[in-house]
Amino acid sequence: MKNRSAYYMITPILIILTVFLFLPLLKVLFPSIFAEGYPFSAYVEFFSDGYYRGILYRTVRIAVVTTACCMVLGVPTAYFVSRCTKHWRGILLAVAIFPMMTNSVMRSFAWINILGTNGIINRLLLALGVIDEPVKLLYTEFAIVIGSVYLFLPLMIVTVAGVMENIGDDMMEAAESLGANRLTAFLRVIFPMSLPGIIVGSTLVFTGTLTAYTTPQLLGGNQQMVMATLIYQRAMSVGDWTGAAIISVIMIVITLVVIKCFNQIAARLDKRGA
Repeated sequence: MKNRSAYYMITPILIILTVFLFLPLLKVLFPSIFAEGYPFSAYVEFFSDGYYRGILYRTVRIAVVTTACCMVLGVPTAYFVSRCTKHWRGILLAVAIFPMMTNSVMRSFAWINILGTNGIINRLLLALGVIDEPVKLLYTEFAIVIGSVYLFLPLMIVTVAGVMENIGDDMMEAAESLGANRLTAFLRVIFPMSLPGIIVGSTLVFTGTLTAYTTPQLLGGNQQMVMATLIYQRAMSVGDWTGAAIISVIMIVITLVVIKCFNQIAARLDKRGA
């Protein structure tokens, strides 16, 4: 009876997932497999095209660099936040989350004003005499990475801070009592114990950057196209819905592979911890 009740309880969500997730995925998958010629010929053609491969490599590269930057900036910040009092911890987390409450388009336009030819950075460098003419910062991979880090860094901070809050100060004190300085104690004790949160945060940042559209479109433009903007171009500008479906399936596969890899790392860490 208990098992039957459980089945009844999950039936609504199974119906919703089937109608709104699995069926649309199948509708995207089958036309891309049997597009023309032999099965998967469209995928072979995609990976045989140097232009498409370049866009795929650029997308993955931007996602990896963004994830690394968020780790470098987010982990120390999360540690500082986790060691504040409860009152200040809530304030700092609210400040970290606040940018996410702003529309992504508005945030991207703000970075356009900062990174543009007549933007704040170029005007400052010209005023200081560092450069003789404006440097191209906008519509580059650098601009996309900057915008993506600004967009997804709060996810890393909040996720890691939640894990570090559960690590007692006695761990750091024990390491220092054995002769380690604070940096060594952090790297040898706090950082390994925070890896589960770092893995979750890295997964969120990587997958979010990989599939982001607004930030790459506004800060990278057509000069630095990524997979998400390529989907829009194929579907809306060219009308090639099959090509857009192929790109979508490739992104889904990459996302699933990355999540699987992170889950494997987390599982190994759990076994080692046990």
